[in-house]
Amino acid sequence: MTAEMWEERIRIWYADHQGMTRDEAEMEYLKIAQDLGMYGVNYFKITNKKQTELWLGVTALGLNVYESENKLEPKISFPWSEIRNISVDDKKFTIRPTDKTAPNFVFFSKNSRMNKLILDLSIGNHDLFKRRRKPDTIEVQQMKAAAREEKIRRQVEKDKLSREKQLREEAERQKVELEQRLFQYQEEMRAANEALRRSEETAELLVEKSRIAEEETILLTQKATEAEQECQRAHLLSAKSQEEKLILEQKVREAEVLVSTLVAEGERRATEADRLQQELFRARSSEKHAKEKLSGYMKNLNTSFSHSAANSSILSASMYNSSPHLPPPPYTHSLGGGSGCDVTVGSTGDLPNLTMGSTDALNSTDAVPEYASMELLNDTDIEQLSLEIEKERGEYLERSRHLQKQLRQLKSEIEVLKVEENQTILDDVYLEQLRMGETKYSTLRRTRSGNTRTRVAFFEEL
Repeated sequence: MTAEMWEERIRIWYADHQGMTRDEAEMEYLKIAQDLGMYGVNYFKITNKKQTELWLGVTALGLNVYESENKLEPKISFPWSEIRNISVDDKKFTIRPTDKTAPNFVFFSKNSRMNKLILDLSIGNHDLFKRRRKPDTIEVQQMKAAAREEKIRRQVEKDKLSREKQLREEAERQKVELEQRLFQYQEEMRAANEALRRSEETAELLVEKSRIAEEETILLTQKATEAEQECQRAHLLSAKSQEEKLILEQKVREAEVLVSTLVAEGERRATEADRLQQELFRARSSEKHAKEKLSGYMKNLNTSFSHSAANSSILSASMYNSSPHLPPPPYTHSLGGGSGCDVTVGSTGDLPNLTMGSTDALNSTDAVPEYASMELLNDTDIEQLSLEIEKERGEYLERSRHLQKQLRQLKSEIEVLKVEENQTILDDVYLEQLRMGETKYSTLRRTRSGNTRTRVAFFEEL
């Protein structure tokens, strides 16, 4: 996968795990990484008596021996519980097992400067191995109690922050909705104003048309009156002569035709004037209805603004009362070690004593274990503790299932983009382990099978 593809995957996963603290994220990472075969292993080149090139792996569980070309799958393993002491002489290491009937485990290191590092790592891992099996002291119990209280306090603050965040998101969502409603009301108001303006223009146009029709009606009435007068004059003049009479009769007929035409036109104009008055009445009714609708929109808009102001005041009060996060108390852990060639590591209970010294055998010493006093818990505390453990176990299982699903998706994507030419021997060994269904822990159980004598003999034959 390219760097851009990894960056895209990391961005998606970061958004998916939003709300997880840094400590929780590191712990989940270590829980996944500890299942890898090479996790927590420090490799050193060694040889056996046959001068065979091998790898020595120093881990928290013991010493592992690997082939020179396979750092993933150990051939044999010696847990710390089976090791009595270690002695070094220049480049020669001798490990004496707790089983006194078994031979010593001897190997050689080519680099003498690395011997001290091997000894220090063995001391540190064996000390931690013993410490994990000791009962907790009063100081450790107090530290664990303080850590639980700090965890509870952080959880309370986290829940409080989550609630405040939800309230803020809800307020922002309501703000967006109010803005959208405001925009909608503004659009409706603009449309209502536009409709009102068009209604007013239509009403003014209808009034103008009605006035023009009335003027035309008056004019036609005047023309009809003049025509009647002209007819009367024509009748008076017809008595003067027959010719004039005929002419006047013809004029009268023409005048009558004109009068009938003017009367019909006047009736049509009167009908149109009535129709325009009715349209004017309807336009005024529409204008009144539009004004009432606009008044209702203004009342709804004022109500929405009052609710938005109340929600903003509640959110401001909630954000003002929130308390800041307190950083967790730092803690330090130091390991002390002696100097010199002779180093003795005491054991507890049935654990062996690990001694580093010269080639001479050193006597092991038994350390007196410290038994810490424990306070009795009542039934209510035990029940509450059980509920908390069950709750944390359920949350852990849910997160584990989700992480395993993401890991499977990532593996499938990597398998598609894998280049066959770039695979190493370790890749082939890992694929073979997956095909056979083996894991890191099943391999360790297999390498520790049998007694110490058979494993030492197997190492000598490598």
